[in-house]
Order: sequence, then C-alpha cells, then structure tokens
Amino acid sequence: MHQAYNGIAATELTDVAWQKSGYSNSQGNCVEFAKLSGGEVAVRNSRFPEGPALVYTPAEIEALLLGVKAGEFDHLTAAI
Repeated sequence: MHQAYNGIAATELTDVAWQKSGYSNSQGNCVEFAKLSGGEVAVRNSRFPEGPALVYTPAEIEALLLGVKAGEFDHLTAAI
C-alpha cells in the first residue's frame, strides 16, 4: 500500500469503495468519498476519477459534515 497524502492520484488508492451522494445530479457532477484502511477519508472529483484525491483525518471530515449540516456553506450554492 502507498503512503496516503494530499494530492495522491486516486488510482493509487486501491481496494477502496468510492461513494457519492444520492443527491448527485444526473451528469454525475459530485465529489466522492472513500474511507481508507488507516481511518482517513479520501475525497475526489467524480468527473475526474483518475485525478488527485485529497486525504483528510476523521476529525476534519467530521468538522466539515457538522458545518454542512448546520448550513454554514449554504451561501456557496445560493445562486445555483
């Protein structure tokens, strides 16, 4: 297994199950998440699955999800 770090090619993350939101649009434009064996979470752009994946700690993902659930990022999509 390769050492995971930010900017790793998503193709180097083998034996992971990528998951995207059921709210993803019909063109598949979404981000995908995968839990890594060490507990970290990788994130990639579903439009470019071979592109880079960013790797975050569980605490970083938890903070992101709590902020999303609290509406802290709603302003980013208000014009859509």
